[in-house]
Amino acid sequence: MSEDLHALQRRLAEFAAARDWQQYHTPKNLAAALSVEAAELVEIFQWLTPEESAKVMSDPGAAGRVEDEVADVLAYLLQFCEALGIDALTALAAKIERNESRFPAVRSARPDRPRGSGEQQE
Repeated sequence: MSEDLHALQRRLAEFAAARDWQQYHTPKNLAAALSVEAAELVEIFQWLTPEESAKVMSDPGAAGRVEDEVADVLAYLLQFCEALGIDALTALAAKIERNESRFPAVRSARPDRPRGSGEQQE
């Protein structure tokens, strides 16, 4: 894990310990909190058109809300990983490798199959 990510995990653990919150930081509670924070991120985009959503960071107020929710999601994800002993970057690298095997890159576009359609190459 990168030292920066590990340092953030330590800061989050110290923050929780200083407030005696570790007792509440069970995998179940952290997973639920992560889900709630992800839903709050979705809420920002809920009624935007695709074009509006692509420009959300150009509005300082909306950009601040998006950044706050992203930070909340990441904070709970890092705490969840800490609680279960998961190295988030190692898990992500392994998942990318599995996906590269499961979903090979499109070699040539076929007119009967749109690129990125999710269908496997023959």
